[in-house]
Amino acid sequence: MTLLNEAQDTVATSLTPAAFAAAEAHSAHNYHPLEVVISHAEGAWVTDVDGRRCLDMLAGYSALNFGHGHPALLSAAREQLDKVTLTSRAFVHDQFAEFTARLAAMCGKDMVLPMNTGAEAVETAIKVARKWGYDVKGVPADRAEIIVMGGNFHGRTTTIVGFSDDADARDGFGPFAPGFVMVPYADLAAIEAAITPHTVAVLVEPIQGESGVVIPGDDFLIGLRDLCTRENVLFAADEIQAGLGRTGYTFACDHAGVKPDMYILGKALGGGIVPVSAVVADRNVLGVIGPGQHGSTFGGNPLACAVGTAVIDLLETGEFQARAEALGQVLRDRLMAMVGKGIVGFRSRGLWAGVDIDPAVGTGREICERLLARGVLAKDTHGSTIRLAPPLVIAEDDLHWALDQLEAAVSE
Repeated sequence: MTLLNEAQDTVATSLTPAAFAAAEAHSAHNYHPLEVVISHAEGAWVTDVDGRRCLDMLAGYSALNFGHGHPALLSAAREQLDKVTLTSRAFVHDQFAEFTARLAAMCGKDMVLPMNTGAEAVETAIKVARKWGYDVKGVPADRAEIIVMGGNFHGRTTTIVGFSDDADARDGFGPFAPGFVMVPYADLAAIEAAITPHTVAVLVEPIQGESGVVIPGDDFLIGLRDLCTRENVLFAADEIQAGLGRTGYTFACDHAGVKPDMYILGKALGGGIVPVSAVVADRNVLGVIGPGQHGSTFGGNPLACAVGTAVIDLLETGEFQARAEALGQVLRDRLMAMVGKGIVGFRSRGLWAGVDIDPAVGTGREICERLLARGVLAKDTHGSTIRLAPPLVIAEDDLHWALDQLEAAVSE
C-alpha cells in the first residue's frame, strides 16, 4: 500500500469526525474548538481518539502548568478521594488549615478566601474591595468605584463582562453593574486621573493573557504600587493566568518586585485536576468579610485543598519557575528568528508568548489548524494572534519541535 493510500485509509476510518460531531450536537456553542477529541494525556502530550499524539502548547490556559497527570498531584487527589471530598464550609475539614496557611505564606499575606473558578475569585475580590471601601476607607454606601483596564479579561460573569471592551464577551448580556471605570492598560497617568475619593481598588492583570500576552514595563507595576499606597486604594492583581510559575517567577508581579494588596489566583492552583481559586490578602483587607457575607458550597473543599497543597509543594522547590525562565529564553530566541518570516512580532515572558501572525500567511485560527495537522495544539485570539503556553514540564527538544512546526505552518 502506498503512503497516499495509507493516509486515505486513516481518514476513512477516523473516529474524530463522529466524536467531534457528537460533542457539538447537544452542547451550547460557547466555544469554537479545533477538531480534535482528546482521550488521554500525560505530561505535555495528549492522545486523541484515533491514537494520534499532539503536543499541548496551551496547557489549559495555564491551568496545566505542571502538565497532564503530574504524579504528585494525582497521588494527592487519589489519597484524598478515599477519605472525604466535600463537607461544605458549614464544617471544618482536616485539609483546610494547611492549604490556607501554606498559600498565605507563599503570597506573603495573612488570609485566604478559597473559591473554585477564576471568575469566582475575581467576583470575590470585587466584593471584598467594595466592603473594604465602605468599612475601612469610609466610602459612602453604594458609591464604590473600581478602576479596570482596557483589553482586560477577568472572566465571563455578567458583572465582569460589563467592564470588558471585548464585543464578543460583552454584547447582548446587559444591563451591567455600575461602579467600574475603564482606563487604557498600563497608563499610570490615566489611572491617577481616574482616582476619586470613591475609588476602592485598581483591578489589573500584570500581564494580559487573553489580549495576546500584553506585557507592561516593570515601571508600570512599581508606579501602580506607589500610587495605590499614596491614594489609599487597593491594588488587586489578577494572576490567574500569569501566576504560579508561568513567567519564570511564582507571580508575574515578582518581576517588578512589587506585592499587590490582593492576589487573585486560579487555574494552576488546581493542578489541572480540580477547579481551585482564591483571593489572598492581609487581615486588614480580607478581615472585612464576616459570616454570611460570602460563600461557596465547594470553595475550599477537601479535595481542592489536598491538590492545592500539593501544587504549593511543587512551587516551593523553585524547579518550575526555573524551567519557565530557561525554556522561555529558548522560546524567545526561536520566535525572534521567525520575525519577518510569517510572524510580524511577538511578546513573551517566561514560557508564555503571544505571536502575531502575518495576515498574508493566514489568520490565527488558520495557523492553529495547520499546527493541529502537524501535531501541535495552540489557540488563537483576536484574529491574528496565537498564544503559546506549554506545560512547564515540556522537554526542550519537544519545545524546539513545536516551534519547528510553527515555522513550517507560517511558511505554507
